[in-house]
Amino acid sequence: MAAGEPRTSFTADALTTWQTNGIVWSLASAHGVVYVGGTFDSVRPAGAEPGDREVPRRNFAAFDAVTGALLPCAPSFTGGQGTVRALKASPDGRVLYVGGSFSRVGSTGAASAVALDTADCTLRGDFRPTVSATVRAIDTTDRKVYLGGDFRRVDGRNRTHVAAFTPQGELLPFRADVDAPVRALSVVPSRGKVYAGGDFDSVNGRWAHALVALDATSGATVRSYPDWLPPRSVVKSIAHDGTRFYVAAEGHGAGIFDGRIAGRLDDDRMVWKDTCFGATQAVLPYNGVLYSASHAHDCSETPGGFPERQDRQHLLAQSPGDRRILHWFPDTDEGTGEQVGPRALTVARGILWVGGEFTRVNGTAQQGLTRFGAGPDTGAPQVPALSLSTATPGHVTLRWRASWDRDDASLTYRLYRDGKPVSRQQQSSTYWDRPWMSHTDSVGAGTRHEYRLTVTDGTNTSPRSPALRVAVPAKATAVTAGDTAR
Repeated sequence: MAAGEPRTSFTADALTTWQTNGIVWSLASAHGVVYVGGTFDSVRPAGAEPGDREVPRRNFAAFDAVTGALLPCAPSFTGGQGTVRALKASPDGRVLYVGGSFSRVGSTGAASAVALDTADCTLRGDFRPTVSATVRAIDTTDRKVYLGGDFRRVDGRNRTHVAAFTPQGELLPFRADVDAPVRALSVVPSRGKVYAGGDFDSVNGRWAHALVALDATSGATVRSYPDWLPPRSVVKSIAHDGTRFYVAAEGHGAGIFDGRIAGRLDDDRMVWKDTCFGATQAVLPYNGVLYSASHAHDCSETPGGFPERQDRQHLLAQSPGDRRILHWFPDTDEGTGEQVGPRALTVARGILWVGGEFTRVNGTAQQGLTRFGAGPDTGAPQVPALSLSTATPGHVTLRWRASWDRDDASLTYRLYRDGKPVSRQQQSSTYWDRPWMSHTDSVGAGTRHEYRLTVTDGTNTSPRSPALRVAVPAKATAVTAGDTAR
């Protein structure tokens, strides 16, 4: 890790977590409970195959944030398109706001947005707006609840893609004329503004492509960002840490932007813009690090980034100050649906929860939901295979390709001859850059030896490599790879 570089708060080792049988679109947490919304009709334990030990949950589930246990809070969200797309807890955690496309919650009629009391998981009677189409984003303050989405009318009144309510469900005068769906909201009460992102090109009759800052009371445009996003890119997520706000973008076609942008809350100026390709679905600043969910590829022009290799890295950690990609590489596959992998992030009780459409995590079957804790780090690097470079009277040169670790760049390699250590080397490596390493051992002419290798990240050590047996020539005829004694 470079001097002054922020440290990630989580290991790359996935914790045991329940799975869904469909897509997770949104996550929220309150009082040690993680709420999961999406398009699914059951959940099952970790390790269970689809159809095995499934428990009914209709587009909504709740889990203990620390233990991961499935909780009985299980209202079903049905009708409409049958999906929960947005979850957000009130600042005091007493209320959970739920949005999506549904017409019933249990046996009660609804119109795509409701609220639950988190204490007993019951449907509140006061927050029952009638929303004409899908709700895709929610954010809250002590006094207001903001909704964004596909809708054009709320409670029989015109509200084009964004609206605001009191916590009791009264529609507020806040009004912004947005010409296409809003997919992301992030309100900053101390600045009196709310950031909105989505598919739009016009807000309040003026050009404002994909990102806008609105007055939190009136809905008037405070700031637009004409040079931040190209025409074929949209905003999928916005978050802030009290100093900066962060934007996640998705693009389609040539000349698009797919990465992350950081801006200052005080003057709305850009701090940085990374250059990774691979549609970003969620951003989450936590403890001095920016986490993101995407299917990143070709980050070669971003500090600490990786080249195009025709593969994908689905979870990233970056320095908020300079956009540097940190060495933290848990991963998922791209999964089902639109095959973008993870789509939602939240932190609860020091644990990072990740939801999406993936079906594997770190190479192991795990669908829709996973999580990462603070430690301990339990994953040992994979041991490389030893090979013989040359053997001459008195010397044996061995070589191996550096391993890599999801949490640690610098690894230590120990080479053993006949069970005793003869070399200790440190080498930095990543999954896209694994340099070759070597050691020349001084031995007697005409002798025979057995070599093994281990690699450690400082906490976890690999098993010893399979034995490489070498017959050292007695005369000056070099033995090279292929001539090793069997």
